[in-house]
Amino acid sequence: MKIIHTSDWHLGRLLHGRKRYEAFKRFLEWMIDYIKENKIQVLLISGDIFDTNTPSNTALELYYQFLGNLINSVCRHIIIIAGNHDSPALLNAPKELLRYFNIHVIGSISDDISDEIIEVKDHVGITKLIVCAVPFLRDRDIRCAEAGESIQDKEKKMLDGIKNHYEAVCTLANQRRNGAEIPVIVMGHLFTAGGKVVEDDGVRELYIGSLAHVHHQIFSEEVDYVALGHLHVPQKVAQSEKIRYSGSPLAMGFGEARQRKIICLLETEGKKVNVSEITLPVFQQLESIRGDKSEILQKLEKLVLRDEEILAEVIYTGEEIWSDFKTIVESIVSGSKIDVVRTKNMRTFNAIFQREESRETLDELSKEEVFKRCLTANQISQEEQAELNQTFSEAITLLDNPEFQDNL
Repeated sequence: MKIIHTSDWHLGRLLHGRKRYEAFKRFLEWMIDYIKENKIQVLLISGDIFDTNTPSNTALELYYQFLGNLINSVCRHIIIIAGNHDSPALLNAPKELLRYFNIHVIGSISDDISDEIIEVKDHVGITKLIVCAVPFLRDRDIRCAEAGESIQDKEKKMLDGIKNHYEAVCTLANQRRNGAEIPVIVMGHLFTAGGKVVEDDGVRELYIGSLAHVHHQIFSEEVDYVALGHLHVPQKVAQSEKIRYSGSPLAMGFGEARQRKIICLLETEGKKVNVSEITLPVFQQLESIRGDKSEILQKLEKLVLRDEEILAEVIYTGEEIWSDFKTIVESIVSGSKIDVVRTKNMRTFNAIFQREESRETLDELSKEEVFKRCLTANQISQEEQAELNQTFSEAITLLDNPEFQDNL
């Protein structure tokens, strides 16, 4: 049996305000072609199908078109669990209808733990695979709050609740297997101890205070593979071949721009699960350009010559004052296929927010003080400062006007 493990699609996710629907569409079309060409029989999606719990109509259309294109294909079973970004209610709404097409959706836990056990049968009704489909476990699902609890008590209860839930599901799955030579696969959406993240990857903390404390030993030794979601970096957990994050198929931020993206291909032989990493094409190119003035100019010019559609960020890290930094960047890429979605002048940023006292924080500064430091950092003349301060004051007054806010 051939199985794909994927997760963290984050359909609808923006990148610094830019919509990325075309890139998501390219990925889903590639997935459909790969599944059909390689005769994949089971698809596992380990959470975070959408980027928010109120996805756009376009994101929903991409999702349902994808499922529709796989109905009556060689892929006989699709199993989907909710992640922390997903709305359990939204995913669950069509689950009874989708079940008729062997699309199994587990948006949240129920009173009956057997709802999380999916028996994958062949065309004559013989069970070939058992999947423990555990959705993202929310605090209210696994912990009973009590008056007077300490933070430590809450964390312990939370971790015990996660552990106990996985143990119960795995125990039931092994009872269902009843000694048969078929694999048991666990799906989950959580953050395991030692997991790798990168800057700007959009991974949210799941459990306040206990981040990265969910130990991989919560998964039974009798389980043959664990298909995890939540972390965007493809990785093995504790160097185990059978406990893996497939990672996100698209770079969620510039921190992932150079990251190799994969899906996991599982092939079963009796109980044994052989795992291969299938490298994905780049569905949308991201480039992070950093350096001093000469480095940025050279890199931008080379990027323009590539004549490719690229989303870019440009971060100036030089020491000299570059007051027209953003204007120059925009002039270089003007008319090209490069879309600079973010520029950042680290010299100005550091000068503005460098703390004057060891205990000073941004929260302690007024809007006016931050603006004043910005002018000083860029060595604006006193004459120009007076005019700019007046304009800034007028802008703040307008923004604070309730009538203006109502029209936003």
